[in-house]
Formats: sequence, C-alpha cells, structure tokens
Amino acid sequence: MLSTDRPVAPELVAATLAGDAFDLGEGAARPTLVYFFAPWCHYCAFSSDNLNRLRQWRDEDDLRIITVALDWKSVAEVRDYAEKHELTMPVLLGDTAIAQDWRVYGFPTYYVLDSNNRVVRRDIGYSTQLGLLWRSWAVD
Repeated sequence: MLSTDRPVAPELVAATLAGDAFDLGEGAARPTLVYFFAPWCHYCAFSSDNLNRLRQWRDEDDLRIITVALDWKSVAEVRDYAEKHELTMPVLLGDTAIAQDWRVYGFPTYYVLDSNNRVVRRDIGYSTQLGLLWRSWAVD
C-alpha cells in the first residue's frame, strides 16, 4: 500500500463509467475517499452499501468519494456491478497502471486523502459503515 508519509497521492486519470474524463487533481480541494474494487470481489460487494451510506452521512462538499474498478473484463461487467449495488458516486474504469501506481494488490483497497491529495489513511479488506466513517472523519 502507499505510505502515509508521501507528499501527494499518485495521479488518477481515467474515464468514468458514464463516459466522462476524470482527473483527481482537478476540481475543488477537499478530502477524498478513493475506493478500489473488483466486480467479482465478494468483500467489495458487501462494502458497497456502506459506501452509499457514507455518501448519505457525508456531503459531497465535505468528502468526495471516488470508486475505481480494477481487474474487470468488460464495461458491462462494471456497469452491472454499479447498478446492482446502486453506487451513487463516480465509478472510474481503472487499469493495471493505476493499480500499480496506487499499489493495489487486494480488494477492496481504500485510501483517504486530505484536501492536498496526501494519503492520510489507508486500509485493505472489508470495512463497516462506522469504519468508513471513522477513516474519513476529521480529514482536512
């Protein structure tokens, strides 16, 4: 996993499932939760509802939540996952270069970034709603 003493998180530029371009470095500076998942991952499926609840608890202006699909075979597979789990946040179509840059070796992997895109918290594996809330709380 990425270190928390790193000056800034790696670049994250990818197409979204909706067909838009996304660049982590663009937009208003605010804390961000980056959630890496694989459509076939059962732990990721269990975590998806927790992400949706976190979105309800934390306003978009306070916390940006980005999901990144990795290890997928088709866009349809990612779309089916996003629809099944009713993901309410952007879904990026990641690739092996993004996985390597962000050191994602298991699913799900979470990174919490501060408003300067520095990694302040990180984890791998299933996280409860309260775990996600705690990890994303008090980040400037």
